[in-house]
Amino acid sequence: MTTKKPFGLPSGKLIAIAAVAGVVAGAAAVYVKETGIGNGIGSSASAECSLAKERAANLAPLMKGQVAAMVAATEPRKLTAVSFNGPDGKPLTLDHFAGKTVLLNLWATWCVPCREEMPALNALEKEMGSDRFQVVPVNIDTGDDEKPKTFLTETGVDALQLYRDNTIGVFNSLKKEGLAFGLPVTLLLDDKGCLISGMNGPAAWDSEDAKALIKGAIGS
Repeated sequence: MTTKKPFGLPSGKLIAIAAVAGVVAGAAAVYVKETGIGNGIGSSASAECSLAKERAANLAPLMKGQVAAMVAATEPRKLTAVSFNGPDGKPLTLDHFAGKTVLLNLWATWCVPCREEMPALNALEKEMGSDRFQVVPVNIDTGDDEKPKTFLTETGVDALQLYRDNTIGVFNSLKKEGLAFGLPVTLLLDDKGCLISGMNGPAAWDSEDAKALIKGAIGS
């Protein structure tokens, strides 16, 4: 049985695997299940996130079953470098979602596991989305919005808004933070925008395990 390791800096080997597999280029998705969430390159825990460390630790027992790959953050902090475009095409940062617990998910239409988990994320948003919680899926396909829009329509994903970054800058920002090694990557942030847990790889986000984790994060 493996032990979860706190998210930290990506090893050279993991970066090499991601590069060879063409993660950023869209050729494939790589999953790293034994990484953790800690300090990334040039970042430190935010004073605003001092209370989030206890919250992250308290959530650890809920990271099991269908969401067992989730790992609690050892040093919760704000991801100030993360930005992407909203449904209206205007730039957003995570501060836009202040006051909500957020499940941030990076996906692409060329990533098969991403495509498979989108209906589950849609179901989670339908059941639990509120003024206290939101699923924020950020598509990183290059080009215009047509392909991801068509995919969401064809698969009946109707509760999720289309957030976009066709420059892949959001992926690269998270990679520098030691948080993203492939797709999909999912991060859980508290209502103050502090990172409390994350994972690389897909999950059954409509499962009871996932719902219990979200309820714990919201505090309901």
